Amino acid sequence: GNINYRTGHAIFEATHGTAPKYANLDKVNPGSVVLSGVMMLEYLGWNEAAGLINASLDRTIAGRTVTYDFARLMRAEGIEGVVELKCSEFADAIISNL
Repeated sequence: GNINYRTGHAIFEATHGTAPKYANLDKVNPGSVVLSGVMMLEYLGWNEAAGLINASLDRTIAGRTVTYDFARLMRAEGIEGVVELKCSEFADAIISNL
């Protein structure tokens, strides 16, 4: 989310924080931080860049290449062919889908 954008000054961060207990485990889904970056780009008027990143994130998830949290939910819904990725691998997949 973002804080204080109406004053012309804004802070963009994941609403749940940075989950320091998972630091250096290469496990946590970076999607919230990526989407915070998308919000920042939109705030700056860089809508094309924001749209490209958002679409890439959508393609990555639709391709069933996801972090453990999404993998668990997708499998519970009976979705087959889910590939569970580490945080860094998920970030690489988002970049590959740009």
